[in-house]
Order: sequence, then C-alpha cells, then structure tokens
Amino acid sequence: MAKFSDFLLNVIPAKAGIPFARVRGKVGWGQHLPGLPVSRERRNICRYLAVMAAAIFSAAVCAQQYPSKPIRIIVPWPPGGGTDVVSRTIAQKLGETLGQPAVVDNRAGATGIIGADLAAKAPADGYTVLITIASHAINPTLYAKLPYDTLGDLAPVSLLAEYPFVITVHPSLPAKSLREFIAIAKSRAGQLTYASSGNGSGPHLGMELFMSMAGIQMVHVPYKGAGQAMTDLVSGQVQVFLNNFLAGMPMIKAGKLRALAVTGGKRSAVAPELPTVAEAGVPGYIVTGWYGMFVPAATPAPVVTTLHAATVKALRSKDVTDRLTNEAAEIVAGNPQQFADFLKAEIAKWAVVVRKAGLKAENF
Repeated sequence: MAKFSDFLLNVIPAKAGIPFARVRGKVGWGQHLPGLPVSRERRNICRYLAVMAAAIFSAAVCAQQYPSKPIRIIVPWPPGGGTDVVSRTIAQKLGETLGQPAVVDNRAGATGIIGADLAAKAPADGYTVLITIASHAINPTLYAKLPYDTLGDLAPVSLLAEYPFVITVHPSLPAKSLREFIAIAKSRAGQLTYASSGNGSGPHLGMELFMSMAGIQMVHVPYKGAGQAMTDLVSGQVQVFLNNFLAGMPMIKAGKLRALAVTGGKRSAVAPELPTVAEAGVPGYIVTGWYGMFVPAATPAPVVTTLHAATVKALRSKDVTDRLTNEAAEIVAGNPQQFADFLKAEIAKWAVVVRKAGLKAENF
C-alpha cells in the first residue's frame, strides 16, 4: 500500500488543484519533484486513493469468486413454520444455482429480532443471508429501541413472495362461518384465546385489527413461531389462529383445523371456496404477509447482484413455484430497489396499526 501511494505522488496530474509540494513556505501546484518535501494534504489524499483502489479491487475479486463456500440463511423463527418451509425450499434451489450449499440456520426469538441482529452484524461478504417476514417492518414501531437499524444495517435483496393469512379455528368450536365465529366471540367476550407466532408478529397485529373491526375481544397467546402455535391449536389448547396457508393447509385438508376466511383482498386460488374476511362480514379488512431476503448493508453490490439473480432463478424454478403457489403464496421476485421501497411503505403502514392499538413491546 505504501509503494502504491508513493507511486500516486508522482502520477497525479497537476491540474487536480491540490497543494502538492511546499517549497520555502510557498504552495506549488506542479508534480512532485524528487528531493522536495511533499505536503501533508497531498500525501493524505494519495493514501486515501490507495485505500479506495484496494477496496474496489477487493470487492471485484470477491464478486468474481462468490460464492466459494456454503451460504448461511438465517431464519429468525423455529423449524416447522411458514418462513422455515419457504426458506428451505428456496435454499435447496439456491444451492443448486450457485454451486454451493445454502444452509438454513433457525435463530428464533424476540419476534425475529435475534436473527435479524445476528445477520446485521455478520461479515458483509454475501455468506450470511436473512429471510424474514412482515414483523421485520413492525418491530421499528413496536420496540422503543432495536439493536440494529432496520433500514441502515440490512440491505434488501428481494421481496420473495406475498401471501394471505387464513383464520383457522379448532374443530371443537362450533362456528362454521366467520359470522358464526364473531357471534360466538361476542357472546363469550374475553374467554376465547387466539395464538400468534409472537408478540408484534403479522398474525398478532392482524388479529388485533380484526378484533377492533369486528367488535370482539379475545385473549392473546404468543408463541415463538407458527410451528409451536399450530401444535397448540391442533391440540385445542387455543381456539383461533391467524395462520398462513403454507403451514395451515395440510391440517385444514386433514380436518384437524377448520378454515373460516382468508385475509387477502381476493379469494385464494388454493381454496376458492373460502370467502375473504371482507366478504364474510368485516368490510374493508385486508391483511397480507410476505417473505423477504436481506444481507448485511455493506455487502458489495456485485455480490448482491449475483445473489439476487440466483434467488430469482430459484423462485422461478418449477419446484419452488409449485410449492409456493399451491400454498397460496404469490411469487414476487422483486429487485433490491423495489423491495427497499416496499419495506419503507410497510413500516409506515404497520406503524399506524401499532399506534392505534396502543401496543408497546415493554407491555408484553
């Protein structure tokens, strides 16, 4: 590095307008002459340029070699939930496309914050990826302080897919429709329990919004992920869950759960017989979830480009497309800028819901 900066001292053109040499107290604007003192400003600039050149060269080499080892995909939720299912489906095809294994690492806890923080603080080399959900956009408002900057410490790679939730109940509850369920909930105010994948998660806030709009009250039972919530719902420990199709449809088809309505703006092609919540008695209610991919913010752009291209290819593969669309998720495969814009809009949208409901993480 020292030799390169010394080289720059002799090649930077005089027209750069920088005080290059000081001779007898006067500033000279010509090229450095051997044997004459070099100004501190010029030497510092040359060193800075040398460092920048080395960084650019290093990033270029990194991009050309990427990936040269396995990629870790941090999923901030336990195994068995929708996010885990999606991540593992994508990981398999991503590994095939990139020629290196993509390994899912479940780091559950604190509504996705533990995993997101781990990803934000990981080396920015493209070998640590975060796949998370809408709670990532809810947490900045719900929590007074996060250990990372949601918009500044994690760079969007792609919005992978969007999906509606489905309101599911345990078969022991006599409700056969959403209207019947609302009537039962009103008659048993504060007695029914509803599960969520965690405080501040999409299912939590989605149900809070539903209760507000339907005029009912239930007791919230938060879990560390959809998988655990599903287990207790199937066993009858809780009565209701704002579930996602990815995790819920197998149980619904098996008759172990009953589906009442979908939360999207239109009926799902997977279960067209199910009405939307708006159709079934709560006009104006629309709540959807999403899956998104991030990397540490300083990850070189060429690496992000490579990862994004491989992710889009994986999403468009027949195996992944069939898996997601059959479970009611719609492939998005957006580019980093589109996802960045979407994330900002999501943060603003959920901030309104959180503040209206008066929710604060310290009260959980």
